[in-house]
Amino acid sequence: MTQVTVWNEFRHERKNPVVTAIYPQGMHAVLATALREQGFTVRTATLDEPEHGLSEAVLSQTEVLVWWGHLAHHEVADAVVERVKARVLAGMGLIVLHSGHFSKLFKALMGTSCDLKWREAGEIERLWVIEPAHPIAEGLPELIEIAQEEMYGERFDIPAPETLVLASWFAGGELFRSGCCYTRGQGKIFYFRPGHETYPTYHLPLVQRVIANAVRWAAPGQGPVPTFGHRPEPLSPLRAL
Repeated sequence: MTQVTVWNEFRHERKNPVVTAIYPQGMHAVLATALREQGFTVRTATLDEPEHGLSEAVLSQTEVLVWWGHLAHHEVADAVVERVKARVLAGMGLIVLHSGHFSKLFKALMGTSCDLKWREAGEIERLWVIEPAHPIAEGLPELIEIAQEEMYGERFDIPAPETLVLASWFAGGELFRSGCCYTRGQGKIFYFRPGHETYPTYHLPLVQRVIANAVRWAAPGQGPVPTFGHRPEPLSPLRAL
């Protein structure tokens, strides 16, 4: 059973009454409940906990980390960012949601600015499945329509995704790469665009399905652990030339 940690800044829900009404226990609580219903073992962590809730002990028991942040990217300690990055490189899966694109963690793993265009206008978002055979697309319709969302538009300054699973069209005419898969070291990363805090996006069953599928896809496998460094003894006897 995959062990998941859902990390949330948990600031909007305590400051903005609109967000509080949608997510009274926090976005992390809604996501955690949905993932538990899919059979995952889930814990939550938030920014204001000691070590942001991401101690060595917690991360050692985390197979996939789900990350949402926005207001306080700058408050995430560099030491914690490096700790999480090291776990991803060692094989922990990472699901980055919505404005987490601008987190220190995602930028460190992508090596680019991760900047984009945006507009808050409550527009229709149409999420098209580009790769229907991909595990993240399992059980999805060809099109997911979200009645109100924040617009993100290209150019999205990220490396070219290894696989683009989902792409968005917005009522204002913009397009966006919304479901991007990467590998960094031994870890799998999925960026998923929807999830502006003032709309009930994470209550939508199809959005929850994408995230659950992404967790399954990103979970580490049981392959051999790579070794590095000096090898004093050859695998086979060396022959003199």
